[in-house]
Amino acid sequence: QVQVVESGGGLVQAGGSLRLSCAASRRTFRWPAMGWFRQAPGKEREFVAAIRRSDGSTYYADSVKGRFTISRDNADNTVYLQMNNLKPEDTAVYYCNVRATGTLATDIGNVKYGYWGQGTQVTVSS
Repeated sequence: QVQVVESGGGLVQAGGSLRLSCAASRRTFRWPAMGWFRQAPGKEREFVAAIRRSDGSTYYADSVKGRFTISRDNADNTVYLQMNNLKPEDTAVYYCNVRATGTLATDIGNVKYGYWGQGTQVTVSS
């Protein structure tokens, strides 16, 4: 069983900040890529941000560029998402994703790869 555990969600006013954390199994595997997806009610799960372990490459959805920053601690298999200048349209359940395949730029935003956490709710009020 792959363990993926998120924390840091909550309620925040527009313009505020939150930091999400995700810890994946550290004992058994060094995940080549880790990232975040989100899903709003009635909508498809969509890519937010990801980071690759080998070279530190980062990827962001256009909607969050300049506002969100992803980082990771390679030794601990932990990934963070610093979310600044939050907007109401950022409201969603945020899911941590860890993966060993689908790590190249062409597939990094594909929801069909990897393992998922349980999700953490982020609500941004107007």
